[in-house]
Amino acid sequence: MDLPTRYTSVRSWTDALTAPLSAEDQTVQSMPDVSPTKWHRAHTTWFFETFVLLPHAPGYRVHDPAYDYLFNSYYESVGARFPRDRRGLVTRPGVDDVGRYRAAVDRAMADLLGSGVPDHVAGLVELGLHHEQQHQELLLMDVLHVLHQSPLRPRYSAAPDQPGAPAPDAGWHALEGGVVGVGHRGDGFAFDNEGPAHQVLLEPYRLADRLVTCGDWLEFMADGGYRRHDLWLSDGWAAVHAHGWDSPLYWEQHDGEWHEFTLHGLRPVDPAAPVAHISQYEADAYAHWAGARLPTEFEWEHAVVQLAGSGAPDPAPDRLTTAPGGGPGPLADRFGQVWQWTASAYLPYPRFRPAAGAVGEYNGKFMSGQMVLRGSSCLTPGGHARPTYRNFFPPAARWVAAGLRLASDL
Repeated sequence: MDLPTRYTSVRSWTDALTAPLSAEDQTVQSMPDVSPTKWHRAHTTWFFETFVLLPHAPGYRVHDPAYDYLFNSYYESVGARFPRDRRGLVTRPGVDDVGRYRAAVDRAMADLLGSGVPDHVAGLVELGLHHEQQHQELLLMDVLHVLHQSPLRPRYSAAPDQPGAPAPDAGWHALEGGVVGVGHRGDGFAFDNEGPAHQVLLEPYRLADRLVTCGDWLEFMADGGYRRHDLWLSDGWAAVHAHGWDSPLYWEQHDGEWHEFTLHGLRPVDPAAPVAHISQYEADAYAHWAGARLPTEFEWEHAVVQLAGSGAPDPAPDRLTTAPGGGPGPLADRFGQVWQWTASAYLPYPRFRPAAGAVGEYNGKFMSGQMVLRGSSCLTPGGHARPTYRNFFPPAARWVAAGLRLASDL
């Protein structure tokens, strides 16, 4: 375990434990979005038990009736659930109990699949697998948040050796726009919110060929980016004051130098790496400061398909944090670094209809008060990214592994 230099004695870190919390620390400390690791594992298991085994496996008996209350996330059709902001207080079932639950459901799933299932059940299984991939990423973001609460700044894993590299010079790709097709067209798996495919009108625009880096962000901060009201949306400016924002979420200063807490521990901010853990409000303020704007989700998707093709993105990186990007081909960091905030509200596509039954609550019910992110992050499992993927979070969310790419009008 690595210790920050300011916690090199028992007295110094115990003092830190009892010191008053800053406004930002108080907000992070009480953030209701974080769930324990065992909850993620139990919830993904519950998904298969509830939506696949109970209705489609003859003779299957529920593992523990209490789990239906503890590990339901937001499915009102299924019944009551334990409050999200209190999941960390649940001491039982323990890790071993959750492991036995998982093993029992795995055996039952293997028996069911071995006997053959109709297409609609196979579709539920596929949805469950992609749902679990989502939680694999959420779990790591939650682990980062929880470890950050400790003044010891413990690391999740050792960092692999990565040679330093300067950020590539920023450039632009010009696109003509026009009436273009967007949305998933039925080739392989997609969540329901990725369709139906339809057409949109895009004015000519430019999209930056690389992500905004930490070095770029340091310039924004040095120019008073967090102190200039003229750069911010009203709600964003209110959030700056309410939470004391003056840097990305996991940044902190030591001896006058900025450091970033990552799953590999506390380390100096790398100016060439993409900036991460910023809200949509911050992304929008930076874009205004840079004389640009955020792309719409349709501009992002159109550019990726036009410049890089609609095939599968590169495999997930063998790391747990951002790294200096670049590389061959246009939009080389479109996947695998950070989710990229857009200027698009999370709304249904034309002719969108939620699926019948409880699984219809998966995406559609959240189409209010959220903003769309595109791409994928370094924490996204391999095979879980595609040009049409619509991630979404509230605009003030900072614990997400999210950054930005600039756009502008032609």
